[in-house]
Amino acid sequence: MSQARQSDSTKTSVKKTPAPPLSPPKHKTLLRLLSYLKPYWWALMLTVVGFAINAGTEIWIAKLLQYITDAINQNNQSKQDLFPFIIIALFFVRGVGSFLGNYYTALVSRNLVYELRVQVFNKLLRLPSSFYLANPAGTISSKLIFDVEQVTAASTDSLKTLLRDGLTVLALMGFLLYSNWRLTLILFLVLPPILWLIRIASRRYLKLSKGIQETMGDVSHITNEVIGGYQVVKNYGGQAYEAKRFDATSKKNLRQGMKVVVTNSINTPAVQLLMAIAMAVVVWLALRPAVIDNISAGEFISYIAAAGLLSKPVRSLTDVNQKLQKGIAAGESIFALIDEPEEEDTGKLNPALSGAIHLENVSLVYPDSTVALQNFNLDIRAGETVALVGRSGAGKSSLVNLLTRTLTTSSGKITMDGMPIEDITLESLRSQIAMVNQQVVLFNTTVFNNIAYGGLAQKTQAEVELAAKDAFAHDFIMKMPHGYQSEIGAEGLQLSGGQRQRLSIARALLKDAPILILDEATSALDNESEYFIQQALDNVMKNRTTLVIAHRLTTIESADRIAVMNGGQIVEIGTHSELMQKQGHYAQMYERDFE
Repeated sequence: MSQARQSDSTKTSVKKTPAPPLSPPKHKTLLRLLSYLKPYWWALMLTVVGFAINAGTEIWIAKLLQYITDAINQNNQSKQDLFPFIIIALFFVRGVGSFLGNYYTALVSRNLVYELRVQVFNKLLRLPSSFYLANPAGTISSKLIFDVEQVTAASTDSLKTLLRDGLTVLALMGFLLYSNWRLTLILFLVLPPILWLIRIASRRYLKLSKGIQETMGDVSHITNEVIGGYQVVKNYGGQAYEAKRFDATSKKNLRQGMKVVVTNSINTPAVQLLMAIAMAVVVWLALRPAVIDNISAGEFISYIAAAGLLSKPVRSLTDVNQKLQKGIAAGESIFALIDEPEEEDTGKLNPALSGAIHLENVSLVYPDSTVALQNFNLDIRAGETVALVGRSGAGKSSLVNLLTRTLTTSSGKITMDGMPIEDITLESLRSQIAMVNQQVVLFNTTVFNNIAYGGLAQKTQAEVELAAKDAFAHDFIMKMPHGYQSEIGAEGLQLSGGQRQRLSIARALLKDAPILILDEATSALDNESEYFIQQALDNVMKNRTTLVIAHRLTTIESADRIAVMNGGQIVEIGTHSELMQKQGHYAQMYERDFE
């Protein structure tokens, strides 16, 4: 029966996988990223002030060389005695400016990561189940962890470089123009080829950055699979296969990363070479007597020093392009997730349900034309227990997904207590349906928090203990080191399969919902565990409408009715004895599977 569920899940993913959206223009992604910085305008202002101070000190370093040279030439001892103090003061001011700039850009950067990460996580909580079926867990977690961190490269990191080094370049260029505008104009001649190089490189950076993100998603996905399925990997000797798979994906990531390095390693030296050519021409001209006429030795050295100081900030401004394109690619990935359509809730009613369920001519057809349910009709009375049996792919799990509105019908209607299921709010509907699955989901927290989970968090200790007793879980819980406050580890792996299942049943009991769905709740358990769990299920099924996806014989036999499904329809329905007398589908299944 687990194969049935897998089949249904696979089809669900086929149904909901959206066509890949077109990437938005780069400038729109960048502007959207920068919009997150608006609340921190005051920090950005302090950043500008800090880096402006830093840029100003670059000019004074060049100017100081002029004063020192002229003082030496004039043998002015009084001025020379002041220079050590001026140097200390200059670098103190420079340090203050650098601190202001670096601190407040880091403040903005970390807050941006925090806000984006929280927004993405909250979005994940509101997305429909189909999104998770269509996207591997590793890819999703990579967006939350890797892509969000990369986004800072496009916003705050790039902004920091642009402000710090951009202001420095502007300050130095202003100083050079003031000192000798004719020589300085030569530096502007290399500007067009530099911009052309940056444009070519930016296209390649963006393409490569997207490739890096995709491969990081694959790396994360494989890692999650191996961690989650480590027992299967070990038991079936899959270490070599998984190592090979991980190595191949990691090499893809490595190749993409090295292509970025190669592009940057060519682009940056090329820009620096153009700057060096311009500087060489400037120096050559500066040494001509006609050009440096009426300029003191100190002014000449100051000019050359300022021109030399341009090299580092220009190189940094060239490198910022790589960060910018990397961040824009990450931003596109994150915003694509943020813009995913959320789970639609058309309901407006919040009724207290008794558990009467009516399905009339319900059909569910997937885009690939696979029919999960076809003209399905079933009337379940409040408090009745109905078991669903059938071969894998008969549509049992699809039916359950329709009742929780994980899926929507292609045609037909479903009502609960006479109300169309679409008119009931998702919160109200799901709060009144308890589920116990074969695959138990537990969290890395205490026993108490796992039973009183989510909307049940306000339940008292006494209510939790009563639910655990009815689920035959209280005794083993009390034997744990800290009782109900004992940590159970990731996915509850410190507990046995039967113990985990009993915690799941305790959670369902505590929910006290009028509708209960049991999806192979005792499958693959040892006899002792099955005995306790069957006793617990008898408790949880009392006075509730119960839908049982066929598992063990005892639950099926005691059901009020058994519906035999085949090809998305009910082919037989009745009690165990009635169906056995018919000697039809159910009798054949009983003899083949249960005896």
